[in-house]
Amino acid sequence: MTAAHSPAGQISVRVFGGPTALIAYGGLNFLTDPTFDAPGEYPMDELITLVKTAPAPMAPADLGRIDVVLLSHDEHPDNLDHSGRALLAEVPLTLTTPGGGMRLGEGAKGLADWEPVVLDRPDGGAVTVTGVPAVHGPGPRAEVEKGAGQVVGFVLTSDDLPSVYVSGDNASMDAVQQIAKRFGPVDTAVLFAGAPRLPISPDGQLGPLLVLDSAQAARAAQILGARRVVPAHCDSWAHFTESREDLVSAFTEAGLADRLQLS
Repeated sequence: MTAAHSPAGQISVRVFGGPTALIAYGGLNFLTDPTFDAPGEYPMDELITLVKTAPAPMAPADLGRIDVVLLSHDEHPDNLDHSGRALLAEVPLTLTTPGGGMRLGEGAKGLADWEPVVLDRPDGGAVTVTGVPAVHGPGPRAEVEKGAGQVVGFVLTSDDLPSVYVSGDNASMDAVQQIAKRFGPVDTAVLFAGAPRLPISPDGQLGPLLVLDSAQAARAAQILGARRVVPAHCDSWAHFTESREDLVSAFTEAGLADRLQLS
């Protein structure tokens, strides 16, 4: 588990392995892509099985109150597993893709690009969650979505708090440019990386990047003007081809090591 805090202690981010992070923002607790199942094999379809290699350091019951789940997509077990699905029933609101909002039913809302949702803060203020573009692989978005499905990212804003960007399973630098244009500079970027690839042939040949690799994550941090970067989605699954160590190396090479927060 890793944790990061804003200088004033107003925002904390704790990462629990894979894409799962708990973000405390404006008195509300946001959980990204909940994955708490045990290590093992998790079939996606008849051809592809994902392998989880490490357990989550905490169980859902240990998290305390969750106000909102920020679910980048519901169709892949490394972003929403069996325990995660059970958790959704206990959370007041799940924000996700338009398709996911229809599949998950009551309590779930799908967000289109740039669509905002305003949430009441316990102190009387408000937090706005805006859905932002994400593409789960290389190429035109419409073509990628035919195979990999829809993905959404999120930006959290509030009048008296710095912004937080959650990338979700995004592989598109063009999407990062669009988000930076509307919201940059962002204070905190929770970037999904890990360079996941899937086998595309019996001899083990790997397919294209499905999410950012480490060098792209460093470049995304530059584009966003992020003061700090909290990495997620770079451990606990066998199809992640890069590790946290690779991420540290890439940020160091880019001269951005001081922005990377792993603990």
